[in-house]
Amino acid sequence: MRAVCLLSGTGTNLQVILENIATGNIPISLNAVISDNPMAKGIEKADTSGITTKVIDYKLYDEQSIYHEQLKQSVLIENPDLIILAGYMRILSDDFCETFRGKIINIHPSLLPAYKGLNTHHRVLEAKETHHGTSVHFVIPELDGGPIVIQYRIKIHSSDTADTLKKRVQEGEYQIYSKALKWFALDQLEMKNDKVMFHGDHLDKPILIEEN
Repeated sequence: MRAVCLLSGTGTNLQVILENIATGNIPISLNAVISDNPMAKGIEKADTSGITTKVIDYKLYDEQSIYHEQLKQSVLIENPDLIILAGYMRILSDDFCETFRGKIINIHPSLLPAYKGLNTHHRVLEAKETHHGTSVHFVIPELDGGPIVIQYRIKIHSSDTADTLKKRVQEGEYQIYSKALKWFALDQLEMKNDKVMFHGDHLDKPILIEEN
């Protein structure tokens, strides 16, 4: 199975994915890593692993529609079966989402559908929530609105800060993203009619894993 990864930052999730590919736990071929950020550390990780990389710096485009078209064409060249978003901070165009519908998977640091968008760790603390977590979902044009596959949930402690929550949530990300990507690669997971299908059956609610 051919895959492309889009990222904007340090590539911590990418590193875990690469390790799982190397051990055969995620049976995919990662053919390219594409970033919108020329300073992204994730590009260095991909280069070190011998993976084709490309930077499409969104700041160089006066019209975002041109940027999105360039991104789409760069991905189409790779003919991917799967597009992995690993800390990609740009909102994908509707056209991109429709072109690759059912092939794009993202991980978001909240218990969706709550806290879509940015700064989730700060926002859950401000709202005095009792739980927080992360969600793997298929991508549709609605921001962070695609059907959810699996979630990792943690209890928020009175001593938690945004930084401690980020660290604990990331530990969960590494676990559940690898699971979801493996299921997809083994044809056990798909999106059909905007619903999650798992082992051929409609998944009524996301799979939930609790922090130990």
